[in-house]
Amino acid sequence: MKRLAALVVLLLTSGIALAAADRIFTNPKPEGHFKKLFPNAVAFSNVGGNPLHWTAYGADPAKTPNAPVLGYIFWTTDMVPQEHGYHGAIHILVGLNTNGTISNVVVDYNSEPYGYFSVDPPEFAEQFKGKSIFDKFQVGADVDYVSRASLSVGSASRAIRDSTRIVARALLDPNAVKR
Repeated sequence: MKRLAALVVLLLTSGIALAAADRIFTNPKPEGHFKKLFPNAVAFSNVGGNPLHWTAYGADPAKTPNAPVLGYIFWTTDMVPQEHGYHGAIHILVGLNTNGTISNVVVDYNSEPYGYFSVDPPEFAEQFKGKSIFDKFQVGADVDYVSRASLSVGSASRAIRDSTRIVARALLDPNAVKR
């Protein structure tokens, strides 16, 4: 009986470790960025759901049961963990409005060799503000091209595009999304 219990514990802990290994861990306390993503938000939920996200509210849901949802915050690395730049994953927080437009983007961390002049400058993130999930996100067309950093810029753009579309399909009302 002890062997069976030990085997069950081993299998359960291995499964938990395997599930955790699938996630690319990022900043464990991203809440400092939330007001940049949704400046008008009054409250934010805890992370959860499928896909993993935080919800931004226009009123405190503890005091207002039907608090309006302004949008959702998520890591691109949770949505598209296979997307890598030249040197690895680019950790980006995205705020997505309920109408399918990006409220803002924060590049939190990257190890790109040319990140300091490609994905790190505020101008990179700013160009995504107001983009629709239906936009192309094509480098050189609707995303600014940076010479010598095309892999980093392309990867970050695809990560933002693909993750916003995943979240939109899962969480947004199709009738509310602008085309």
